[in-house]
Amino acid sequence: MTDKNATELKNKIRQQFDFGPYPRFLIDESPKDRPNLLYIHNLATPYYLRNQKVIESEGKLILDAGCGTGYKALALAFANPGAKIIGIDLSERSIELARERFKYQNCQQGEFHVLGIDDLPNLELEFDYINCDELLYLFPDPSQALQAMKSVLKPQGIIRSNLHSSLQRFSYFRAQSAFKLMGLMNDNPEEMEIDIAVEIIKSLKNGVDLKKTTWSSKYEDDDTRKEETLMNYLFQGDKGFTIPDLFAALQVAGLEFIDMVNWRQWDLMELFENPEDLPVFLALSLPEATIEEKLHLFELLHPAHRLLDFWCGHPGQSQAFLPIEQWTDEDWKAAKVNLHPQLKTSEVKQELSNCCQNLTLLDVGKLLPIDGGKVVSLDVTLAACLLPPLFEGSQSIEFLVERWLKFRPIDLETLEETSWEEVFNKFKSTLTGLEAHGYVFLENQSSIV
Repeated sequence: MTDKNATELKNKIRQQFDFGPYPRFLIDESPKDRPNLLYIHNLATPYYLRNQKVIESEGKLILDAGCGTGYKALALAFANPGAKIIGIDLSERSIELARERFKYQNCQQGEFHVLGIDDLPNLELEFDYINCDELLYLFPDPSQALQAMKSVLKPQGIIRSNLHSSLQRFSYFRAQSAFKLMGLMNDNPEEMEIDIAVEIIKSLKNGVDLKKTTWSSKYEDDDTRKEETLMNYLFQGDKGFTIPDLFAALQVAGLEFIDMVNWRQWDLMELFENPEDLPVFLALSLPEATIEEKLHLFELLHPAHRLLDFWCGHPGQSQAFLPIEQWTDEDWKAAKVNLHPQLKTSEVKQELSNCCQNLTLLDVGKLLPIDGGKVVSLDVTLAACLLPPLFEGSQSIEFLVERWLKFRPIDLETLEETSWEEVFNKFKSTLTGLEAHGYVFLENQSSIV
């Protein structure tokens, strides 16, 4: 793409978002009611994945690159108390709405600028965390945008960004090509082009593949029609990528892959009926496969994710740690347990109280739905023993074991005295599961890591 074409495309994208600012959340809508969104936007989540350490948000500087109307910037502010949020966007109208949103929500953490990613050095700031959501796929070369963000990222800082999946969104790219052929995207699509696109898709027979794979009632709903049509059928600059494309862009930009943002939903083993009895070829080859190869195989077998949503950072900056499955009992005894910040809420505390009163299971997966809707429940006694002290701060395994022995000094099945080792092993198993799901952080305090 020539510099002239790139400038023309950039202007089209700016005009599109001035006409239809995104995302179109009402100004009084708050992300406080979306714990899974706050979980993703909490700096503690990727920092722990990378370093097996807990980080506090107080005093951190966070960039929302391509902040749009400020809804995600507000999520960043709520998820990271005490952090300063800087939002930038090419669309002046979007920035106006972002400022209005923060003022309405009485949030003092935000500052917004009409600015492109290429001009980030003009801010003369370095960031602990950069959120670049629903933007990277619009660049002719994603690696250039990643390099621009890398230039203002602190050494141990983390970038979260995403690319559209070429496999999952294949039908929408076909629709865009069809509407380009018809001339509907020569200029910035507005109301007339939206009406024409919707009318054309709607007029197709239900069995026609493009309609069957893209059409829904959201294109006729007055509240969603404009945004959905512009962001799918008439999206200027939209492009698709694969996992190898993502890793190639990171390599060119000189960045290190950390993990997928929804890493639990990229588990290759979850695609098989019996992961313990794989076909011989896979059983022999998968253990030797790289992370990139496993993720690419997943998207080829099951392209379920619209976004290739990932975290990355400067290479060689992760802190060395021992995987939990390799911990000895001495490591466990020296460990500190931390509850994820998004579980330290009044709603969780109230639900725990309700479960204690009614003697019912505590469904952590329902309170913080981050694992694809999986049920992750705790026995009420276990929850009552584990959570209250973790609401207050980090605790040692030994403290939690001693607390349990006060709760249940007698084994209810044998009526014999509960042993320390029995409870210790119970907590190891429970906390390993909660950590794997992303609900607790386990820090190894041992001098040998």
